[in-house]
Amino acid sequence: MEHYMRLFKTPFNMIQSGYKTVEVRLNDDKRRTLKPNDTIHFTVLPEEDQSVTVTVEKLETYPTFKDMYTNISAKALGNDRGESIAEMVRNTYDIYRHEQEEKWGTVAIYIKLAADS
Repeated sequence: MEHYMRLFKTPFNMIQSGYKTVEVRLNDDKRRTLKPNDTIHFTVLPEEDQSVTVTVEKLETYPTFKDMYTNISAKALGNDRGESIAEMVRNTYDIYRHEQEEKWGTVAIYIKLAADS
């Protein structure tokens, strides 16, 4: 199955380069349709003029972003600035609200670049 998602430039570039191998999302209805071996087409924001295609390797759900960040390596998450878990959580709350996290939980999407990317 194919999915379409958007990313800001920094995480997009990290995925495109193969550095970031785990994408972080709320485990909302859209993400609950993801399965291993599905394809995701990420488009860069705000321009939406570039895309990269990845394959879903596996999915792991967590009740909170803090739980997720505690259990996944910083490198896999694209944390190349040495941010603490608390800083990573604060930065994530710039995108998602705490209420959304409580409602949906979170999902770590393990990805690899598709052969044609």
